[in-house]
Amino acid sequence: MSVVHRLRAGWLLDHLSFINQCGYEICDSLPYPGGVTLRTSVTSEYHATSTFPATSSRDDPGLGDAVEETEGKTVKTRYVFREEFFDISKPHIAAAPEQQLLQGDPEVSLTEIKASSSAEEHGEGTKSGGEDSVAGARKKRKRKCVFNQGELDALEYHTKVRKLIWEGTLHLVQEGLKSGFLHHATTELSCGKNVVPGHIGCGLADLCEMAKQFPAVNDSDHRAVHVLDNETSIPEQDLLSCVTENNSNRAKIVVLMGQKYLVPPKSSFLLSDISRLQPLLKYKKKYDVIVIDPPWENKSVKRSNRYSHLSSWQIKQIPVAALAAPDCLIVTWVTNRQKHLRFVKDELYPHWSVKTLAEWHWVKITRSGEFVLPLDSFHKKPYEVLILGRVQRSVKEALRKSEDVLPIPEHKLIVSIPCGLHSHKPPLAAVLAEFIKPDVECLELFARNLQPGWTSWGNEVLKFQHIDYFTVLRNEN
Repeated sequence: MSVVHRLRAGWLLDHLSFINQCGYEICDSLPYPGGVTLRTSVTSEYHATSTFPATSSRDDPGLGDAVEETEGKTVKTRYVFREEFFDISKPHIAAAPEQQLLQGDPEVSLTEIKASSSAEEHGEGTKSGGEDSVAGARKKRKRKCVFNQGELDALEYHTKVRKLIWEGTLHLVQEGLKSGFLHHATTELSCGKNVVPGHIGCGLADLCEMAKQFPAVNDSDHRAVHVLDNETSIPEQDLLSCVTENNSNRAKIVVLMGQKYLVPPKSSFLLSDISRLQPLLKYKKKYDVIVIDPPWENKSVKRSNRYSHLSSWQIKQIPVAALAAPDCLIVTWVTNRQKHLRFVKDELYPHWSVKTLAEWHWVKITRSGEFVLPLDSFHKKPYEVLILGRVQRSVKEALRKSEDVLPIPEHKLIVSIPCGLHSHKPPLAAVLAEFIKPDVECLELFARNLQPGWTSWGNEVLKFQHIDYFTVLRNEN
């Protein structure tokens, strides 16, 4: 299970464990007689410490048994997500000692937060010695710390949720430290540096854009679903024009533009942009849970050009009504901008006939239980918001359905060590389980990875399934 601890405040999650329990195991028959294989030495559940090539000399001490005749044998290959992507051992920005989680005060006034934000804006208290003149020059270039309305709204919201986040995270972190899932900071924990690769694989979003140039597909001749069998290579046009399913109990490998992607068991996906949603609508499934992670429009996204973004108007066009079952639970990831929060609650959900039920927060911590950013940081917060709601039923449907699930609580925390890869959100299946019926249909929109039992859609839906994000463990049968 990805849930390490469950308390009244919320859940402490192990994101890495969830990925590695998805069943990324593939059986391969060795294609040549008298061949040799690799044997991997494993010292923990998830991490391969050494891989010995079969060409190693038998005279090498300790390596001789790595060479074996494997004719007629099946090799079971298990893939695990690379641990270094979750090796967040230090905060991105350290909080002052009096502001740290285990010794700070959850009661802080709006005036104190404004003062702290003003100091942060001007870089005060961060320079010393010969850097004073540099700091002074920088101050001259900085704007005067006069908060605009959006910033004041954000500060006001932060003061409302701050105590809940501080106290709830503290209780979950304490449980994590007691159980050994989290560890107090040590030299050993802090010496590693996160190794995050740059661009991996082909540009999936670019490929979806290119797909618009493909010849139109005749709906009468084209299948709505592609079921993965033993073949791993799928024509790009098929992959981009219908839902792909892996109905087996084992993972499959899909080869796309020469790149390999792992597809977990019992999962399905559609790789397309928002203008090509028709295959998902033709899939003829109604979903009981829909998780949405929209590419929100903001200045930093525009500047970085890291990924495409959608306007509020474009997000409203998502055909949720055609995808949602009655009483469907809708969960939307939202940035900390109040403009986006208000849009979801006041415009988007009413447009989709969804009643807002709750706001939850995902809190990001290090392996030692510190916030990854100071809680009162002006520019970025160590938390993100989820808005939960349900599709409103008609009176007839409400009378017909008597066995309701547990009501959604107004506030919960999801606390976890974040992935070092940008926008790799934690899994929600386990934390939502008590609020939905078993064996329901689940859909993630704007997904960048796959989950067993879920349908996933997005123009980068296979992004974090690229084989280079995984390490190989190989065993013989």
